[in-house]
Amino acid sequence: MKRIRKAVLPVAGLGTRFLPATKAVPKEMLTVVDRPVVQHVVDEAREAGIEHFIFVTGRGKAVIEDHFDIAFELDHMLQERGKQAAYEELKKDLPQAGQTSFTRQQAPLGLGHAVWCAREIVGDEPFAVLLPDMLSRGCMGQMLEAYDRHGGNVIAVEEVKPEETHQYGIVAVGETFGQTFEITGMVEKPKQGTAPSNFIISGRYILQPEIFSILERGEKGAGGEIQLTDAMIRLAEEQKFYGMRFDGRTYDTGSKIGFLTANIAYGLQRPELADALKAEIRALLGEG
Repeated sequence: MKRIRKAVLPVAGLGTRFLPATKAVPKEMLTVVDRPVVQHVVDEAREAGIEHFIFVTGRGKAVIEDHFDIAFELDHMLQERGKQAAYEELKKDLPQAGQTSFTRQQAPLGLGHAVWCAREIVGDEPFAVLLPDMLSRGCMGQMLEAYDRHGGNVIAVEEVKPEETHQYGIVAVGETFGQTFEITGMVEKPKQGTAPSNFIISGRYILQPEIFSILERGEKGAGGEIQLTDAMIRLAEEQKFYGMRFDGRTYDTGSKIGFLTANIAYGLQRPELADALKAEIRALLGEG
């Protein structure tokens, strides 16, 4: 069983839900507290042991590549002004040389197409996919543990209210093994009342390389796009899929309420900000 070394991050989306903020700034570079959303996602993967980050980009996303590169003028200025702590923080966040790759999607043909664009860089080995809109702490680490136990393909799942299932990709639950279970079916945004469970696909995947040959067919699904869920349904006819119940919370920063909630949640986790932030929240609620 090959180790998971590479992660694909599809970052070509236009971010239309955040216009006008995303007219000139990629949605992945919007900040949660003081770090871009995409930096939080890379942090999660690095802490789990991922070694190579493959960004599937599009037009106007060059700033993401710049973010994960050395900024010589800024580094020089920080050192010259004695801001060593800030300099070391920037240095710590950088992936090592050769640990990032960037490839273009060129046309907005769906998540499945974005993942397929990384095929030459991934090669013939299992890999992770992390959706940059979805922020979590420790999810990828838990997924790698599940992969070590079961192998195959692993999808992170979370529970939602039954009345919300029509908004998500949903999995059917088979034999259960503690925090994980065998997936016996998948459906993308089922009609209300028809979902096989209330476990949603929450934006973290471990996939075997055979997914690329399915995506290569270019079969279009919902919205006229090449859907990753459709390809996983096909692959599940030949390989095992497991659901991993994430012990934590995921914030969907692709929605305004999710983005605002993530800023509050991550701010409250910062010791130097927590007390002041709580006081401001109480004041806004009229409880101060």
